[in-house]
Amino acid sequence: MAARSMGSLTISFGLISIPVKLYTATQSAGSISFNLLHKACGSRLKQQYICIKEGVTVERDDMVKGYEFAKDQYVQFSPEEIKALEEVGSHAVEISEFVSIDSVDPVYYDKAYYLAPDKGAAKPYALLTQALKETNRCAIARWASRGKANIVMLRPVGNVMMMQQLLFSSEVRSSDEIEVPQQEVKAAELNLAKQLIEQQASEKFDATAYVDEVKGRIEAEIQKKVEGQEISIAEAPTEAREGKVIDLMEALRASLEKSQKAKTTVSQLGPRKAAKRVEPAAKTARKTGKKGA
Repeated sequence: MAARSMGSLTISFGLISIPVKLYTATQSAGSISFNLLHKACGSRLKQQYICIKEGVTVERDDMVKGYEFAKDQYVQFSPEEIKALEEVGSHAVEISEFVSIDSVDPVYYDKAYYLAPDKGAAKPYALLTQALKETNRCAIARWASRGKANIVMLRPVGNVMMMQQLLFSSEVRSSDEIEVPQQEVKAAELNLAKQLIEQQASEKFDATAYVDEVKGRIEAEIQKKVEGQEISIAEAPTEAREGKVIDLMEALRASLEKSQKAKTTVSQLGPRKAAKRVEPAAKTARKTGKKGA
């Protein structure tokens, strides 16, 4: 199924304008959520807003947004006033500078989008993409959307341009805030640790090798429940969290031996296949035209 465009933008590259179509780069995996029900009859519960001063239910028409400027003191804003405060949305992605891709710490990465050339923009789109590839650089740009000013990074992914929304520096905590005690690392221990890393190393990250096994297990248990079966509830194993002093060298040697055995076993079994996904009853019912139990 072909991807559907979310909208159109224009990349400003010097005196060159590149009209592009915007696509989301990620998709919801259909996270499993549970509703709150009335235990007595099984009906869903309705959320209500209660005034903490008067103790009465407040309807949506009687609500207004406010900002707490002091303890329990608020200043109210009308919808029109809030809209006036927001950044005006723009279809322009204005490039500010070009930097090395390696200089952008992934901690700043936020939402990701794909960009495709719009009509008549195939050549300048390919030119910018290829130039970024060969210079190993990315473009940092500004983009206003949904009432918010954004900083984005344009980077090539194969022959496709990706627009990576970035967090502002004020949204990222400094690692200096975390206290880590200084510890001397012995050369022999470091050597064994490096061997363990190399033994479990791969040429590149393959996202398809990892599947959400927990989600699959939960879906299977939900299906059992829908079919009237009982779910077996096992007690979670208790982990001993004693501060044991371990022999680091011995632990590293044992890890190397275990890793080598596991690697040999995997190579004998061949590539791992993804677990078969169990569809929830609601989806199955829609396909067959039947209602769930």
